[in-house]
Amino acid sequence: MSTLTTDPTTTLRAPRRTGALTQAALLTGRQARQGMRVPVFMVMNLLQPMIWLLLFGQLFRSVIEIPGFAGGAEVSYLEYLTPGVVMMTAMGGAAWAGTTFVQDMDRGVMDRFLASPTSRGALLSASMAWYALLACAQALVVVGVAWLDGARFPGGVPGVLVMLVAVALLSCLFAALSGAVALLTRQQEALIGVSQLLTIPLMFLSSAVMDPALAPGWIATAARFNPFDWAVVVARDALQGFADPGAVWLHLGLLAAAVAVMGGLASLAFRAYRRAI
Repeated sequence: MSTLTTDPTTTLRAPRRTGALTQAALLTGRQARQGMRVPVFMVMNLLQPMIWLLLFGQLFRSVIEIPGFAGGAEVSYLEYLTPGVVMMTAMGGAAWAGTTFVQDMDRGVMDRFLASPTSRGALLSASMAWYALLACAQALVVVGVAWLDGARFPGGVPGVLVMLVAVALLSCLFAALSGAVALLTRQQEALIGVSQLLTIPLMFLSSAVMDPALAPGWIATAARFNPFDWAVVVARDALQGFADPGAVWLHLGLLAAAVAVMGGLASLAFRAYRRAI
């Protein structure tokens, strides 16, 4: 275990000499060390995306021939699916961010953090930053595998960079949500249940695997208000060469606003946790 986990005294001293940004950097390092000690988690988190990308992508490759499908014959189904798989990976990983909070609560580490000068914002920011970095690394793997499988992305490097911004914002959004749920429920089982309840419907109420124009009208309407779909739209348009830059910036702005709101709600969850202990 890292010293930040096994030696709370050391943890409590450091913030007295540091600001919130330095605290966030130190705590992000703590999250990274914990993650690197269990690399199988990062590998396992890529198995499902590979199944979606390589098996689902091949099984349904003929759907692009359906009249009205976005992109038509100019875009293969693998190219259409890749942004959706990238965002599935980001959302699925960040939805588990609260597990670190639950573990810290069970070990008494969270109470020591909150009793120290450690900023609550730093605790939350560290979780969001780590899962954003992890999701960006995994996104590059997914895009690389898709490219090796024949997908081509006219957006090039700028498109990939914009996609990574969307990945980071989506990860931060769900990491904050997961952290808030963990602080309010303080139970691993509840966190798992809420994560599954949210992520699966959000995935299918989007353009991740199918063009909403071919889906029932209510699904297309729901996709317009779905932050997961906002990220998919940004990534897909960016990778395909910015055919609609206005939509890219609009959805990036919506994602940033959603992150700010959820971050504020997660901060309030810290207060609720303090009142409950």
